[in-house]
Parts: sequence; C-alpha cells; structure tokens
Amino acid sequence: MPADQTTSRKEAATRALADVPRVPGAPKPDPILVADHVLRAFGGLTAVDVEHVEIQRGAITALIGPNGAGKTTFFNLLTGFDRPNRGDWTFNGRKLAGVPAHKVARGGMVRTFQLTKALSRLTVMENMRLGATGQSGERLWAAMFAPLWRSQEESITRRAEEILARFSLDTKRDDFAGSLSGGQRKLLEMARALMSDPEMVMLDEPMAGVNPALTQSLLGHVKDLREQGMTVLFVEHDMDMVRDISDWVIVMAQGTVVAEGPPDAVMSDQAVIDAYLGSHHDAPLTEEEEQQVLAEAEARIEAARTDRTNRQEQP
Repeated sequence: MPADQTTSRKEAATRALADVPRVPGAPKPDPILVADHVLRAFGGLTAVDVEHVEIQRGAITALIGPNGAGKTTFFNLLTGFDRPNRGDWTFNGRKLAGVPAHKVARGGMVRTFQLTKALSRLTVMENMRLGATGQSGERLWAAMFAPLWRSQEESITRRAEEILARFSLDTKRDDFAGSLSGGQRKLLEMARALMSDPEMVMLDEPMAGVNPALTQSLLGHVKDLREQGMTVLFVEHDMDMVRDISDWVIVMAQGTVVAEGPPDAVMSDQAVIDAYLGSHHDAPLTEEEEQQVLAEAEARIEAARTDRTNRQEQP
C-alpha cells in the first residue's frame, strides 16, 4: 500500500475523532458497534455494567482497565461467547444480542483470545482453512461430490498462503500448530481471523506471553489491519503499546466505562489514575488522618505485645 494512503487512514481516524467529547459513552461520527445497557452479573458480583459505548469505524480502539475490570467479559458478550442479564448491541445496525458466536463471526466481527485457540493437532495450513467461512464442502450433501468444492478449496488455500506470507508463517504451513511458539500462535490466530474477511477484529491481549522479538511484528500487523480498512478493538495492559497504536481509548473499572478519549488525554485523566492506583494514592494526609493512622498502628503494636505476653505466661 502506498505510504500516502497508509498515512491517510490513520489521519482519517484522528480527524473523525477530533471533536468527539472526552466523556464515557461519547457518541461517534460513524460507529460500527453500539452497545446499550449491557449487564452481566455472576451471583452477587456485577462483572459488566456498561450504560452506552460506541466504537468508531476504521479506527483502532483500546479497551483498558485494571485486572477484574470486566474487559474480557465484555468481549465475550459482544462476540456471542456469553449471554448478558440484559442489554442490546448492534454491529452495522444489526442486533447481535443473543446471536451465537459463529453467526457473529460470519457477520464480519471476529475475535482472538488471550489464551490462543489454535488446534494443536492440525497443521498451520489446516488451521487457516478452518477460518474461511461459507465453504461448500462443509455441507454434507456437497462434501460427497469433490467437483462442487474443489475449486473453492484451492482458492481458500491460495488466500491462506498469502496471509501466512504476510505474517511470516509461510515456512510453517505444514507444521503442527502445537509446535509453534507462543508468539507464533498469536500470529496464527490473528492470521486465521483474517480468513473470514472481517470488517472488525477484536483482539484480547494480543501481546500477552509474546517474547520481545515478535512484539514489534505483532504491533505492525495490528496497525496494518486499520490500513486495510478494518476496525480494531483490543484489550491490552501495556500502556506503551496503547499509546503507540490506538486512535481512541476506552477505560473500564469495576465493570463500567469511566473514561474515553485519545491516548495521551486518557493517561492523564484523574478517573483513569484513580482506577489504576486508587482514588487517594497521591493525596497528602490531613493532620487528623495522620493521627488516626498513627493511633491505629500503635494499637496494632500494643495488641501484638499483649498477645505475645499472654502466650509466654501460659504453662
């Protein structure tokens, strides 16, 4: 792709988001995914309680937050791997609440997982072929007649070879997926997701467990998804990566969206700092609070001394 076109894709996303309010649930000029009132509770624990969120088409959006914020659960709900207690969401205007995962993928929204789902006992090429949708040979009656699916399979194989070459996995095409390193499995999962020609790719911690040698390669591939016209939503804890590749950042804490905005603006947002470090992490103690802390410490020390004395006096 020419450099000027590559630059224009990133600049187009930046321009489209320039005037979007920096508030949770901010409306976007051209949202591809819109979620409303999404609630998921496990017993008495509320894992996700998202009032409203929109994902801008053609942009790379990062979903960040501390451990336990509900990011992966939210991913699972949107992609049909879990069901909410309530809520609705649409993708390209089509309602997806209650739609099973395989139909979500067929509709153009695919995802990867924090723990890769490559089929270890199949080859890399076989894994890639499985990612293609609408295969004639998957239907029982058609599978018995090779002429009905042979040419399609050849076309799928050619596409798989092109994508594997792009991800530098072409030399591994006949290796079992289980023999790949953790980073190579991440690459394979991302490559396999592209076999369905998706409009939106959702990546759950794409850098988790990846050695530094492959990190830059993965970063480049994530950026390239946008340059190919796809929308990307990814979960990540590495803030350097978030700053590097994202056009917009959504922050979750305790299941809710607490902040949105461009990377630099979000990183300095007090709500984000509080979510990661606690709301009073850098506030100086008042004199009364300091006296209370000292009194509590002295009380604990005295209690420990008394307990130790009592044990020593026991026969």
